[in-house]
Amino acid sequence: MTTAATTSAPAPRRRWPSLTQWILISMVVGTAIGWLFPTAAISLEPLSTIFLRLIKSLVVPLVFSTLVVGVAGHGGDMRTVGRLALRALIYFEAVTTLALVVGLLAGNLGRPGVGVSLSGASATTGADFAAHHVSVGAVLEHIVPQSIVESAATNDVLQVVVFAILFAIALTRVSPKPRAVMLGVFESLAEVMFRMVDLVMTYAPIGIGAAIAVTIGRNGPVVLFSLAKLVLTLYTALIVLMVCVFLPIAILTGVPVRAFIRAVREPALIAFSTSTSEAALPSAMEAMEAFGVPRRIVAFVIPAGYSFNLDGSTLYLAVAALFAAQAGGITLPLSTQLVLMLTLMLTSKGVAGVPRAGVVILSGALATFGLPIQAVAVILGVDAFMDMARTTVNVVGNCLASAVLTRWEGEPFRPTADGEPAGAVGD
Repeated sequence: MTTAATTSAPAPRRRWPSLTQWILISMVVGTAIGWLFPTAAISLEPLSTIFLRLIKSLVVPLVFSTLVVGVAGHGGDMRTVGRLALRALIYFEAVTTLALVVGLLAGNLGRPGVGVSLSGASATTGADFAAHHVSVGAVLEHIVPQSIVESAATNDVLQVVVFAILFAIALTRVSPKPRAVMLGVFESLAEVMFRMVDLVMTYAPIGIGAAIAVTIGRNGPVVLFSLAKLVLTLYTALIVLMVCVFLPIAILTGVPVRAFIRAVREPALIAFSTSTSEAALPSAMEAMEAFGVPRRIVAFVIPAGYSFNLDGSTLYLAVAALFAAQAGGITLPLSTQLVLMLTLMLTSKGVAGVPRAGVVILSGALATFGLPIQAVAVILGVDAFMDMARTTVNVVGNCLASAVLTRWEGEPFRPTADGEPAGAVGD
């Protein structure tokens, strides 16, 4: 018998759980703590706040550096940049319109507001949000920063994107030597920021577990059960959106579905547990670049989608508006519903930086169409649970948009060796 025949392969090394698995474990532990020990769970909020602050500190330098390199680092071809921007806006509007249609159908079929009493709700809460109604003109003014320092300090991603694009265009118009120096600086900054994302993500299981514990401990299961139909309708509609809209888009455009799901699972878990797209933004950008989306597309599409491609939030607005009408005993004809949906679609653009932006837009729309503002106070009781789901869909939708635009631009996917975000150990 030869030596080769008797030689066996070395036993595989036991590998620790991946970051995704640690996050799932922390979510389960956080849920148990929040359910069983609500007072102790609320005291864990600083651990969650630390994670959110660490993530937010990365957003502006990461977005700015990657976008400048993406726009100015490819020969300054503004036609290419303009084409990408136009295609991105067309895609954003098409998918958000489909999200509104799904929300409209869910609200009419599920009828979550039927049987809900608004008598105990305060109209003051809704009126306070309605007072902050965001008009189209205000959104257009808000897009342009008056100070990049102020925009960076408040983490206003849309204004940072606008300034970064203008800066990059100006950079393409200077002589080659200073342009090369500046591009080298921003390329280095982008690489450093991605490595910082890896460092911060090692703390993610602790911060995410604490966030879940605080959410459950502060709201409790009772408020969720009392408006279970509304929550169930929204979750069902979001699942329908992903299965009947996102999945066919991925298949038709040639996006590898299984690899995409593996790539977005960590950003999605972060979004679900923290209820903020901002917290998942650095991880999403890194994940899609590891998936194979070119950096110039990642740097433009995902930050822009953060303001213009909020598919989950758009669907939520449709369901919530119909909930308010049904709870108030008001029958809306289809024509009025369509005008209401158009209003929500237009006024919801570019307000991702507004705290509780969805509630702000919803309150303004309810006031405009004479629907009961008291419904906002009722919705706020379970908004934390709904926010988790709609934020997750927002993040997944923006990741998908970057992959679809890659195919639309005719770019090949160039994934890393394992196709996983940096720092993710194998399952």
